[in-house]
Formats: sequence, C-alpha cells, structure tokens
Amino acid sequence: MSNGHHPTIPFPDTTHQKPREPAMPSKPISRRTVLRGLGGAAIGLPLLEEMVGTSAAAAGASPPARAFNVFFGLGIPAPLQTEGFRGVLEPLTPLREKLLIMRGVDHVRCDQSGTNAHFDGASGAFTATPPGGEAKSGGASIDQLVRRAHFPDGTPEGMVPTLVAGTFFRRSRVGRYVHSYNPDGSVAATMQERPRDLFDRVFGSVGGLAEGGDAARQRMKRSVLDAVVDQYRYYTGANSPLGATSKSRTKDHLDRIREYERRAFAAGDGPTPGSPPRPRRSKLKHGGHADPGGQGIDITLDELTRGWRTMADLYALAIQTDRARFGSITFLAAGERIRLTGDYVYRGRKMWTFDDARHLDASGDKGCSHEWWHKFDEKKKNDALRAHAHMKMREVAYFLNALDGDEAREANGKTILENSMITISTESGDGRHNDSRRELSGVFHAITGAGGRFKTGKITDVGAEGIDVYNTMLEATGCKERIGPGKRKYKRVDKIRA
Repeated sequence: MSNGHHPTIPFPDTTHQKPREPAMPSKPISRRTVLRGLGGAAIGLPLLEEMVGTSAAAAGASPPARAFNVFFGLGIPAPLQTEGFRGVLEPLTPLREKLLIMRGVDHVRCDQSGTNAHFDGASGAFTATPPGGEAKSGGASIDQLVRRAHFPDGTPEGMVPTLVAGTFFRRSRVGRYVHSYNPDGSVAATMQERPRDLFDRVFGSVGGLAEGGDAARQRMKRSVLDAVVDQYRYYTGANSPLGATSKSRTKDHLDRIREYERRAFAAGDGPTPGSPPRPRRSKLKHGGHADPGGQGIDITLDELTRGWRTMADLYALAIQTDRARFGSITFLAAGERIRLTGDYVYRGRKMWTFDDARHLDASGDKGCSHEWWHKFDEKKKNDALRAHAHMKMREVAYFLNALDGDEAREANGKTILENSMITISTESGDGRHNDSRRELSGVFHAITGAGGRFKTGKITDVGAEGIDVYNTMLEATGCKERIGPGKRKYKRVDKIRA
C-alpha cells in the first residue's frame, strides 16, 4: 500500500495473478487528501477501497517492495528440522502454505577463527558474510540491498527508512541482536528495544508540531491521535465520503493505534522530567541491565512473551500503515542469556515447565537456556531444548500472523505476509561448539513468497551456501547487487524459485 506521497515501487511483476472482483466507486478519493487531514505520515492509513480506482483494482494493484529479516536466537539443530511440522516447527503449521522452509543452508564461510560461533552465525544471518568487527557485519544484509534497488535516492519523506527492533538479552557484540546492515557493514538503523521508543520512532510526531524539545514535551502530554480527532470524527461520521466498510476499517485502524500506544507506554521505563507520571516500569530489562556481566537474567515466560508481543504488534502495525518497508526484528539474541521459568502451554496442551537454572543445576550463565544447545545430542530426547525451540517458533508465528489477517489484506487480494519478502533465520544448525563447520551448516531458514516469486508451501532441502540462497532471493526481487566477493561465481538456487 502507499501513502499518497509514498510512491508504490513494486517488485518486478513476474507472476500472473487473478485479481479479486472490485466493488468500489469508479472515481477514487485522494489518499493524500485523507492523510493530510489524519495527521499525514505520523499515523498512516490502511489502503481503502475508495482510494483505488476501478481500473487499477481490476488490473491487480501491485504492492510495494518490502523486505524484513526475522531473527531468533540459538537456532534449531539440523536433526530436529527433519521432523518437519511434527516437531518444533509445529507452531508454523497454520502458515505452512505461505512459507518456504529451507533446510541444508550452509554458512560455513561466515566462520571467523578465534571468534565465538554464536557471533559468527548471527553475523552471517541475512548477510552470508563473517563479521567485520565488534559492531559491524562483513557486508550488506538482504533487506538493505532490496531497499537500495527500489529506493536508490532514499525512501520517501515520512517513511522510516529502516526499522530495527527486538527483545533480546545478550549484548557483547552488536551482531548478536541487530540484523540489518549497510554495504559497508555499519548498522542500518538504531535498535529500538523499548515499546515506547518503537512507538515514538514510528508514530511519535504529532501533526503541526515542530521537532525538538517543545514537540517532545507536548508529545508526552497528549496522544499522537489527539491531533487528528476532528478529522477522525469526519471520516467516520455521517457525512464521510467513505463507504460503510471503509469507515469501519478507518475507525478500527485508529483505535488500534490508540490501543498500541497505550500498551507501549504502559511498558514505559519510568518518568521523564517535565512529563506526567509514567505507568509502572517495564518488567523487561534493557541496556546493560539485560546482560549483567554476561551472566544472564531471570525472567518468566509471561514477562518474555508479553514484552515481545507488544513489540511485534507495534512493528507489524508500522508495516500495515506503510511507515516501514525494510528492516529487522529480533526475538532473543544469539547466544541468549536467560534463565526462563513458567509453564509453557500451546493450544491447551502443557508442553513443558521451564526452570532452566534448576534443571541445569547451575547458576549464572551456566544456568541459562543456551546451555541446552551446548548439550544437544541427536541420540537423546533433548526435551528442554525442544520446548525452547517450539516456544521460539510460536513467537515468530505470532509476528507473522499479525501480517496475515484481514487488516493486512492488500489491493491484489493477498496479505502483506504473502506480498513481502520476509526471511526468518537464526545463528546455528547445531549448538555444540566443538565443530564450527557442523555448527554453521544446516542453519534454519524460511521465507515468504514475495508476491509469488518463491515456492511456498514446501519444505525443501536446498543443500546450498547461504550466499547463493540470498543472491537468488535478491535476483528474484529485482536487485542487481549481489552479496559476497565480486569474483565469486554466482550459483543460482533454482529450486526455491516459483
């Protein structure tokens, strides 16, 4: 979808999709006009029927190019991947037709002698290159190459150029938790790890206020939606030019922003000088408190998932309102250091009771969940590891589902999830540190269809280097730039192309 002043630059059209039948007026309402009244780029809007002409809808309006990287820590050991949706991948089952699961992806080229394999694997995720230092990758991530291909002069005004966010608890090196990089290896955007910071990054400017201290102080005293309340009433009222369906969508959309704003600020981190008192502190730790000396933190499953889901909902809303088309989101850092407790229930079934420190009979970092990956043994049941991996897939699926509902449906009849290139990956195919080649082989990958460009609905043994998988993905989405050494021969992975 496109906010009037955000040009829609689609992936090159390589498919022939039958559009749904239009049911809308022949003369569209200007999206720019509506947006001007509703706070412009500060809040965005869903694409309404009245904003798309009949001819455009009949032709199957092309969605914009989007690329996002979804990272989860520690990985899924390659032997467990062979179980498909019967094992730890079960939470992805409802999305199976919209995902291509890729097994046998090799990131061995990302191994850097003398560096922890957690860091090497995390740096290689979405870049297929070894790290370039403590705070740099070895090269561009795939989302940034897609952005450069479609917006060579920069993204339009009002759009967040790159959105990076996440919930994570290991900070020793940036590559453990940031997964969007420029070609020179620098981070593509500042990491947003607090819900209120993410909300402000996306929706925080109040219409009519200049940026700076005064705007910031006023922002603290009013909702971002207070600036558009009169137009909100007009477009959802009796004299609105919108039809009943679009009025309902507009109301629901703005109500959701209000709801997410409240959620974000309810997880605030204490009062700001000169502002009204903040609600209670977030139960999640941030900054150095999230990684005290690398020894790990104690956290309940409820605290973890509530914090993550607030972030995931806000990030998905940013995409739905066309405030972001590129970036990354992280659920738990590479080599995460948490001591998790609590009952894990999935669809009414009690899967496990997390109590890492007690089950490991250890304290500090040795009592953290990452130790289950170091203890992995394909000849044993690995029950604790399985429970953790299953839970990670549940939370990844939570984010993906937020882009696959009716509120995320676009003019071509498909959802944002289906129209975008969303890549899900991790750091390792085997958590044991005694063989880096094995550890960086068989790294779990899944991608969405990018508008029908990839063979979704399959689990495929690609048996290829990550660099070739990524370059095939880039080629499919219209990018001329490639990852990796210029002299290296490109090996197209045709089995993933639709």
